[in-house]
Amino acid sequence: MRKLWTYIVSFWFWIEMFGSSIILFPVAIVIWLVTMPFDSRRYYLHQFSCTWSNIAFWLNPLWRLKVSGKEKIDKKGTYIIVSNHQSGADILVLFTLQIHFKWVAKRALFFVPFLGWNMAMNRYIALRRGKKSSMHKMMERSKKDLLNGNSMMIFPEGTRSRDGRLQPFKSGAFHLALETHIPILPIIITGTSEAIRKGGYLISKQHNLRVQILDPIPYEDFRRMEPKELAEVVYKKIETVLA
Repeated sequence: MRKLWTYIVSFWFWIEMFGSSIILFPVAIVIWLVTMPFDSRRYYLHQFSCTWSNIAFWLNPLWRLKVSGKEKIDKKGTYIIVSNHQSGADILVLFTLQIHFKWVAKRALFFVPFLGWNMAMNRYIALRRGKKSSMHKMMERSKKDLLNGNSMMIFPEGTRSRDGRLQPFKSGAFHLALETHIPILPIIITGTSEAIRKGGYLISKQHNLRVQILDPIPYEDFRRMEPKELAEVVYKKIETVLA
């Protein structure tokens, strides 16, 4: 009976996700067309995308989300936001913060109907894993966006964890922080690895998800570090809280 209920919950989740996407995507197109002449940062479209995610959570009341530390974010500030990555649910969770940022995401996601198309309209940054040319292009676009006042959302692990444990950090985000003098905002997500497991489609029922925002790290605190050293410092900050 429990297994049957899991299938029912999972079926409902994916139906409401794609059903709401079919309804909301035309609204995103209208916002994109109306604001494109004066909103080069795609601020208004991104805010709608955040609302879109909140609607998805509202339609799935079995997931309870708790956010702490949001008062530490200066909404007028620019950050390189780094978070651990446990599952596909992390994207929904981070959108609910309702703060402006650009995603760095794998290129395949941009081809997902409605959701991926909305990512492209938002001018999020696509990355092909393992291709140096794609990494170089991502770094250049990220620097440009950061200097234009757009925060960047990056998963420094590079991919989702299979068991919820923190994986080693790649140094790209920390190169950006050192080159642009932008502060780093660490974020910790817990609970999503059980909500949707990597490579699976079954949804956990009645699950608690949590987002914890740590203190921003100003440039002055890391300006003399090397990227790998900085990556290790931020890794330990997140690992200590996760432990």
